[in-house]
Amino acid sequence: MTSQHIRDSEDKTPAAQVDMTDLLQITVDEGASDLHITVGLPPMLRLHGALEPLDVEPLRPEDTERLMKSITSPDHQQKIREGGGTDFGFGFGTAARFRVSVLKQKGAVGMVLRQIPNKLLPLDKMGLPEQIKELLYRPRGLILVTGPTGSGKTTTLSSMINFINENRDCHVITIEDPVEYYHEHKKSIITQREVGVDVPSFKEALRRALRQDPDVILVGEMRDLETMEAAISAAETGHLVFATLHTTGAASTVDRIVDAFPTDQQEQVRTQLSVGLVAVVSQLLLVRQDRPGRVAAFEVMITTSSIRSLIRDSKTYRITSDIQTGAKYGMVTLDTYLMALYRAGQISYEDLVTKSQDVETVKQKLQEESA
Repeated sequence: MTSQHIRDSEDKTPAAQVDMTDLLQITVDEGASDLHITVGLPPMLRLHGALEPLDVEPLRPEDTERLMKSITSPDHQQKIREGGGTDFGFGFGTAARFRVSVLKQKGAVGMVLRQIPNKLLPLDKMGLPEQIKELLYRPRGLILVTGPTGSGKTTTLSSMINFINENRDCHVITIEDPVEYYHEHKKSIITQREVGVDVPSFKEALRRALRQDPDVILVGEMRDLETMEAAISAAETGHLVFATLHTTGAASTVDRIVDAFPTDQQEQVRTQLSVGLVAVVSQLLLVRQDRPGRVAAFEVMITTSSIRSLIRDSKTYRITSDIQTGAKYGMVTLDTYLMALYRAGQISYEDLVTKSQDVETVKQKLQEESA
């Protein structure tokens, strides 16, 4: 049974005849971002944001169990039995890497496999302003990449780490769950630590990292208060720290961090962020209108003395107006970026309106342009 047959057959392939190698090969060949394996449905690909079924009969519980066991280690199978799920990364030959999330639902096994491309795009090809590169030479500070799940945060961070790896001689420690992009040593030494495999937690990994002579630290995700505290402290003590958060927009990102702390610590955290925060890059991934594929939209805030004052004085609601007037520093608001994509015919009017942060202003600008 070939992968081509599963994709284009006239008759549906029996589920028992499908193996994981074929499914992974189709995912790579089609350029799908995700592969979904669920009882009661055929395997599904997420292509350009939409779900597409393969020409396979609906999977039964024994099919999903068999497919899961073909790629899951005994240790991770034990985690599924004990905790109802597990996450891990693995390489599919030289073609790609996959981040796998296994889950139990209605007593059966399901899986979602996210494809991690082997090639990283240069930052300018991703659509980020040239000034971002200058920030990657900073000796210390906190750079946050934010956005909803599946918006490409990991890819952006990996491209930033790759730029540092190619242009700076330093020690980079990444703390990830799981490790997604594999970085080879180039100009830098790259140490990649996987939570749950190499170290028990993000907090513990950060604590130990400070003893390992790092110049740059990447924290896959600031999940809890302790990890946030450790990341902010590391940025203060002479390290360039990268981290992600599930927020949209620079102002809401600052608020989210401050609000995570107890009330009596919030003023101190504002002061720490006003000094240590270098930039916030927020991003969304949208379906392209002009051709198959997806395109990223960014908001970029680079900390200036004015923005530092706004963070310190708890006036984050005014950050967006500083971003609007900060184009010379490489700043851009999400709405401005979305409008540029819309004018270029790359995204739909619906996406422009639904993803904008100030919808009325965006509509008004469009009316003025068409008048």
